[in-house]
Amino acid sequence: MKRQLHLLVIDPQNDFCDLPPDWLPAGTAPALAVPGAHADLLRVAQLIQAGGAGLTQISITLDAHHRYDIAHPAFWRTGDGAPVAPFTQIGARQVRDGLYRPAASGALPRALAYLDALEQAGRYQLMVWPVHCEIGSWGQNVHAAVRAAYNAWEVEHLQVVAKLSKGSNPWTEHYSAVMAEVPDPQDAATQLNRAFLDTLLPAQQIYLCGEAGSHCVKASTEHIADYLEAQQGPQALARLVLLTDCMSPVMGFEAQQRDFLAAMQARGVRLASAAQVLPELLANGAA
Repeated sequence: MKRQLHLLVIDPQNDFCDLPPDWLPAGTAPALAVPGAHADLLRVAQLIQAGGAGLTQISITLDAHHRYDIAHPAFWRTGDGAPVAPFTQIGARQVRDGLYRPAASGALPRALAYLDALEQAGRYQLMVWPVHCEIGSWGQNVHAAVRAAYNAWEVEHLQVVAKLSKGSNPWTEHYSAVMAEVPDPQDAATQLNRAFLDTLLPAQQIYLCGEAGSHCVKASTEHIADYLEAQQGPQALARLVLLTDCMSPVMGFEAQQRDFLAAMQARGVRLASAAQVLPELLANGAA
């Protein structure tokens, strides 16, 4: 009998890929290229091509941001009104001390409430990222090899690859595929996505990969692991498999990915390469 094997690819989008020049349309460049991402996603595409008959479901998550966003430069100014550069971290204390302020008049109370809630959660401090995965842009599109591979899988298996959009609320960061860092009570899209999480519950293996391992893969896996454990007990985490050669960290955040992988392994999550899981997919495809 065929086993339920689910592949979840986190944010395999152009803006995160260190694409070679011959993959770039004229006048374009990735906004937040992750070193190693192109090679990661070629391995993901190859895994789908070679082992797709053994996959019973594929899901893709997609960052979907506006140019004006609390984690983009247009939202912020320095205390003297100068622009804020990408890769600036901003804390609530710095805003209260006048080192940074929202560009929009009247935005300060909500921005401070957000920073306070973010810091209380203890997962991240606000990072001002380069504008990336802007809705409708080339950078938001899926890496061409991954899309071609899952398109062929859809046609062959007459199934839809689920696509989950995240990040369109400009008032909260949304690293995780299933919940924003600070959910907005007025926006269901930022709250825990139980409908999607429940599609993972029947899977006997859930393979996770994508970009970046230090941020969106990390945050997504943490939330998924917590949900599986709450619903089915700690033994359920053995069904999660992190494809370690199909993800890379944002430059400068290598320790975050390394610590995340170690923490997940300690909880019972399996770490494996694409080559190591391919035989499982081939065997399942033949079942």
